[in-house]
Amino acid sequence: MTESFYLSTPRLLLLPLNYEQLIKYAINDERLEQELGLHFSPREISEDLVDALERTILPNVADPEKNYLFSTLWTLIDKAEQRMVGDLCFVGEPDLMGEIEIGYGIHEPYRNKGYMSEALTGIIKWANEQPLVQSIFAATEKDNLASANVLRKNNFIQFGETDTLYNWRLPLNK
Repeated sequence: MTESFYLSTPRLLLLPLNYEQLIKYAINDERLEQELGLHFSPREISEDLVDALERTILPNVADPEKNYLFSTLWTLIDKAEQRMVGDLCFVGEPDLMGEIEIGYGIHEPYRNKGYMSEALTGIIKWANEQPLVQSIFAATEKDNLASANVLRKNNFIQFGETDTLYNWRLPLNK
């Protein structure tokens, strides 16, 4: 890995993608994996993620006034297999109350192996070290029990719901 900044957990590297890497990620051929020295991992990119990349993620990462670490995709790399197994992202910089929103996904072949719980543990530790961050918010579809379990394992507290979503919050230990 030639990238200078990443987070490490026991099985994973969490790598924040720069603008050029996000473009390669979106194209979804083997160029990003080749650049990072990884084995190719087929992945589906949802229409929602394509839309988020075009409308929000890429413009925010390109904005020099913003801290791209709060806008980019962080790809999750299995250290042993040298493959991308999923990703997570924050939905922008901390708001006035110090809250950031997180979203995440695991590529199909790597689900139910504890990768996302481990990745969240690592990113929560990093977020706790960021002076302006006081809490992390997440929302899960009501029928997505695996995602809710990931949040529970990382001490998120369910605090509300809509017709289709549960809302979760993790106050940080400042």
